[in-house]
Amino acid sequence: MSFTLETPLANHILNGFFENASYVQGYEASDADKKVFELLPEGPNAQEFPHLARWYKHIAAVKGLNAKTAAASSAPAAAAAAEEDEDDIDLFGSDDEEVDEEAEKVKQQRLAEYAAKKANKPKTIAKTTVTLDVKPWDDETDMEELTASVKGIQMDGLLWGGSQLVAIGYGIKKLQINCVVEDDKVGIDDLTDKITEFEDYVQSVDVAAMQKI
Repeated sequence: MSFTLETPLANHILNGFFENASYVQGYEASDADKKVFELLPEGPNAQEFPHLARWYKHIAAVKGLNAKTAAASSAPAAAAAAEEDEDDIDLFGSDDEEVDEEAEKVKQQRLAEYAAKKANKPKTIAKTTVTLDVKPWDDETDMEELTASVKGIQMDGLLWGGSQLVAIGYGIKKLQINCVVEDDKVGIDDLTDKITEFEDYVQSVDVAAMQKI
């Protein structure tokens, strides 16, 4: 069954089409929009056909068309032109739209491939070198036992390094020890708390130096 754009059925069909589309073809106003615009004998009722009316008003503005007189003055000529070019205007799907859909699929596929590649890329592990000063209670504290106790602490992301005893006066020596920690796994406060749990040996723990790796 055929119909012209003067029939109420045409307005209903166009209104439904423009509910999910901004233009007749593609993503910007084209001659196809102008042809359909000129086939309409009058501006559509905005209350009855809101989507068609929105498109109609927009095309009139961007194409410089007269929304009141364009249809009446040019409808016969436009109808003839539309009949000649009916293969170029497909309100329900065109070759251009199929190309656009294919391009969108390729785009989404490439985005997915990029996301997968980025997800599989090895994550850089943030690490910090820390120097701790562990002070004993007095000069009678067994520093060998203190050192062994500190190095005996094991935590995921913690690696102990070199150490030395440094004199701080009155015959007292402190333990100065280095370690490397993974920032996401080891908190410095948690580490120092574990060291101070050796309360028979440890009076206090200070962070002497920190450096990101």
